Amino acid sequence: MALFDRKGVPEVLLQTATEGADFDKAIDILIGFALVSADVGGTDFEIHRLVQLSTIVWLRYLGDLEQQKEAALNALAKCYPAGSFENWVECLLLEPHAQSVLKYVFSSEQRKYSVAEQFAKQSVDDARCVLGEEHPDTLTSMANLASTYRNQGRWKEAEELDVRIIETSLRVLGEEHPDTLTSMANLASTYRNQGRWKEAEELDVRVMETKKRVLGEEHPDTLNSMNNLAHTYKAIGYKDKAIPLIKTATRLREKLLRPNHPYTKSSVSTLTL
Repeated sequence: MALFDRKGVPEVLLQTATEGADFDKAIDILIGFALVSADVGGTDFEIHRLVQLSTIVWLRYLGDLEQQKEAALNALAKCYPAGSFENWVECLLLEPHAQSVLKYVFSSEQRKYSVAEQFAKQSVDDARCVLGEEHPDTLTSMANLASTYRNQGRWKEAEELDVRIIETSLRVLGEEHPDTLTSMANLASTYRNQGRWKEAEELDVRVMETKKRVLGEEHPDTLNSMNNLAHTYKAIGYKDKAIPLIKTATRLREKLLRPNHPYTKSSVSTLTL
């Protein structure tokens, strides 16, 4: 219970998390010692902030915290309904508890990405059902899912989603919309990580030229796209194209962001590679 949001914890969520235990007996003891309180109907529970903190510290001391994280996550996965409109209220009630569990860092990097993927998929399903396939928030959810695939090195799955996002964004938002340009840059990144340099180059050039036209050469997003294209040129072996581009990006970043800014340092390091 300490891993969920401390307020409004539904009885069904606690029962699912404590399967096999005598739930009624356990909750009566907690209420009796004033460690937990119940609402008037006895179906939602609250734990005091200090009790919650003390419990987490105690679990960590016992070495049981990771196991309890898993139990809390599994309970949420079982209780979360399908993302249909009639279940929207239930999803909203469970959302704070999902956010609470996710804020804890899992010991395994792969497990962390697996958790992120699970909730990103749920977010995509919910957005599609409630908002539709072409809504900007749905496209954002799809982009988040593609990002979890990239973080796991699952390039083909990321690529398939990136392509779908771009096709929809071009149709609904237009090529010059910032979200469309971001989705194109994401696909270029996916291509680079697969060593598909020519495809990455084509997209990088397209993104950079559009940003120059729409945002101007000195805009930070334009400079980021210059940096990306310079990396691609260097990987292909086009140093005669890469060096002037990265020199321009470095000069403008030094002017706009100052020499010690991380982005400026990134440009300088690219220039010296």
